[in-house]
Amino acid sequence: MRPVIELLRGDGHEVRVTARDFAQTLQLLERFEIEHIAIGRHRGERLADKAVGLASRSTALLRWARRDSRLGRFDVALGHGSNDISVAARLLRIPCSTTFDYEWAAVQHHVNCRLAQAVVVPEAIPHERLERYGAKGKIHAYEGLKEEYYLADFEPEEAVLLELALDREKPIVLVRTPPEVSLYHRFENDLFAAVLTRLRDAARERGVQSVVLPRTAAQRAALRGVEGFTVPERAIDAQSLIAFADLVISAGGTMNREAVALGTPVYTTFEGRLGAVDERLIGEGRLRKLKAAEQLDLAKRDHVDVANRLRRDPRRLVELLLSPLTP
Repeated sequence: MRPVIELLRGDGHEVRVTARDFAQTLQLLERFEIEHIAIGRHRGERLADKAVGLASRSTALLRWARRDSRLGRFDVALGHGSNDISVAARLLRIPCSTTFDYEWAAVQHHVNCRLAQAVVVPEAIPHERLERYGAKGKIHAYEGLKEEYYLADFEPEEAVLLELALDREKPIVLVRTPPEVSLYHRFENDLFAAVLTRLRDAARERGVQSVVLPRTAAQRAALRGVEGFTVPERAIDAQSLIAFADLVISAGGTMNREAVALGTPVYTTFEGRLGAVDERLIGEGRLRKLKAAEQLDLAKRDHVDVANRLRRDPRRLVELLLSPLTP
């Protein structure tokens, strides 16, 4: 959403940003210097917990929007995979756009697709997969990956290597842990455990440097003491680190696709149902599905080149997200 926010403000619109306190979301907003208000928090991984969280955050968001007199009435609500904003927008009777790039989060999409007026997704996702959620007639598709849009103006900075005391002459592997609190992901990932063991051994035997980015405090505590791993305490410039890394291994989605967009070799250990975007990337050979830790090539890359990559105009996303306001 960063370039979307910047373009909207550049066009003279007033934009307010809200976020829930979960993982590194608030830290990332601070790092990008995006003014925001924190509303609500993650309530837990069970369906009942998520329902409580949706009700409480939507109510808090509604109250905030109603008492925010500086802007008066909002004209449109935009959210990335956020049910809270879709619910609040419906109660406020204002148009809403929702966007996401993974179609099998059924519980989430039965809410946001039915309540939103526009569903903005990659064109790789077949429409029939979304129509079951109530998105028929609302789908606005864009080409490529969302990462190719929001990384359009991105240039990697070596400061992150200094910050983490990484040696450019030795292999650098970036690892993202599984999203254990997501309903669509298996809570136990034996493959990922085997990957961590392989990387720990490679650090001791070959000097391979592994930077592990946990999603939760519990994951960080468990990984902090592992010899050979660098585990940052706060959000870092992960996109620059991806660009300079020799390999990325992630059980999630966004970091995988950032690596694809930046031209870094990447494996996915995701054990849930693959979405259409990842299916296409795997079919094209741009993303590889890891089946065994022994597959990993932990050698140093010959050349890092992020200049000749596909950059898409984020204004296209702005146009699609604002489509509920156009006749």
